[in-house]
Amino acid sequence: MIIEPDREKLIELAHYRMPFGKFKGRYLLDLPEPYLIWFRREGFPEGKLGNLLKGMLEIKINGLEPLIRKVQKDFPMNKP
Repeated sequence: MIIEPDREKLIELAHYRMPFGKFKGRYLLDLPEPYLIWFRREGFPEGKLGNLLKGMLEIKINGLEPLIRKVQKDFPMNKP
């Protein structure tokens, strides 16, 4: 079985910004790992944001930040 990432979801994750709190407006990729670990300990938010934060924590734990930076560069978001 071959597992391939969902391209659209990966692009969304690369460009998603924190919607609240101390790090409001920062890309999830730029959140400090201890902040993500705090969410894991205290509980991730419900829904889409929680899922994205969980995914970003896994990316950081596994040292895959360069992959997400490449996605940001190669697939810039279109601004309306």
